[in-house]
Amino acid sequence: MLARAERYAADVARCREILREGSKSFHTASLLLPRRVREPASVVYAFCRVADDAVDTVSPRQGPEALARLRTRLDRAYAGTPQDHPVDRAFAHVIEAWELPRAVPDALLEGFAWDVDGRRYEDLSGVLAYSARVASAVGVMMTVLMGRREPGVLARACDLGAAMQLTNICRDVGEDARNGRIYLPLAWVREAGLDPDVWLRAPTFNPAIATVVERLLREADGLYARGDLGVPMLPRDCRPAIRAARLLYADIGRVVRSRGGNSVDTRAVVSKGRKLALVARASLSVFGASREPMDDDPPPLDEVRFLCAIPPRGTRSLPVAAEVTP
Repeated sequence: MLARAERYAADVARCREILREGSKSFHTASLLLPRRVREPASVVYAFCRVADDAVDTVSPRQGPEALARLRTRLDRAYAGTPQDHPVDRAFAHVIEAWELPRAVPDALLEGFAWDVDGRRYEDLSGVLAYSARVASAVGVMMTVLMGRREPGVLARACDLGAAMQLTNICRDVGEDARNGRIYLPLAWVREAGLDPDVWLRAPTFNPAIATVVERLLREADGLYARGDLGVPMLPRDCRPAIRAARLLYADIGRVVRSRGGNSVDTRAVVSKGRKLALVARASLSVFGASREPMDDDPPPLDEVRFLCAIPPRGTRSLPVAAEVTP
């Protein structure tokens, strides 16, 4: 038993390294989590990071095969026979200990499959459907680790995850374009007077792209506000970390705006000093009254609704992710 516990501790330590290397903002925020949540949260993030890298670092031709391998790894983790890798072993433990519904990481892999397919999104709903899978699904997993599984709580976690993904899209416009990708709503790009395919052939910053970026940042602002309603629903000792993550990601949007919406020529980065100030602010701002979901809270976005219907603990009948075609 001791050897098993020691191996799990070593596996978690490796997951923490992956978190620290892969996302400085999330790693900084995670330091505020209580240990009971910080360890499994690091494991979930590490699995998401490893899965993303497994797809993102191969050629388009190799993408389907990489996805098949990921699904096999997930099958084995849920069967309790994980691949002999620190992340897989630790993730299998988290799945069992927290009864993590299979539908949620399945949704994440579906989002990666959309990337492999080279999907583009005509409207905001399509972008949100993608964001539900690659970001809101992660928010749901984190919320489950904090002990909340109620639909009203998960809806707010989905809002926050989607807001963060929209911010990431706005930050990475140039980087994505140089890789032949565009995640901005295509209809918005056309409304701004640009042909998306023509622009992708020679991506340059211009006022039209700036208006689309600002428009998407405003949508993110609204989702951050909706997500804020969920912070008081979380355990009190988890709130500072979630508030910090929210402030750190939203501040990326502030940097993009400070550059006139130009995320084509440069990538927005929040300075270390600014991050520390935001973390300190988060630590002092979340000690208000707790609240539960209310009837007049915003309903879940249609695009994330399937993520808000997970079973209570002790229920082994797990829902499957619903395909939402943008």
